[in-house]
Amino acid sequence: MSVVVVGGNDRMATRYKEICKQYDCKAKVFIKMPTNFDNQLGNPDLVVVFTNTVSHKMMTSVKQRAEKYDFPIARIHSASVSALKTVLKQYTENV
Repeated sequence: MSVVVVGGNDRMATRYKEICKQYDCKAKVFIKMPTNFDNQLGNPDLVVVFTNTVSHKMMTSVKQRAEKYDFPIARIHSASVSALKTVLKQYTENV
């Protein structure tokens, strides 16, 4: 399962990847909006968006990409480890 994490804290980026690996997920983490963000998103199985720390422009890009390629978006207010684990647990059980 491929997961893209959008937003969060700079210092937690590697921790987010480690958590995804625990749930057998391959992860990309975007804390800030890079150039060519739309193409770098790709077509993942799930996008996790930390709404508290993400820009409106990034959120709009994620929404448009999700509509085009039909993948789910999990919106979480908190950028915590436990919140990410909860979402990954829900989505990996359903797959």
